[in-house]
Amino acid sequence: MNRPKLEVADIFRRYGQAYRDKHGASMSTAQRRVMTAIEICRTAALGGQIEQCDACGEQRICYRSCRNRVNRSPAQTG
Repeated sequence: MNRPKLEVADIFRRYGQAYRDKHGASMSTAQRRVMTAIEICRTAALGGQIEQCDACGEQRICYRSCRNRVNRSPAQTG
């Protein structure tokens, strides 16, 4: 499956700080934490490892996920 060309994380990384500068006073702590988690998820900020193909030797860096699951409804967080 091909990844989309643009993800929410890309938008947050590009415009998140400006958004927080302008609207941060009206954002909850939870909202700010979620934005930050999305911004750093699967980036060097969380570390990663190098994978290497046994057949051809090609290498790629795989960054760690933030493992944050924020897509839960309030009823599920209970």
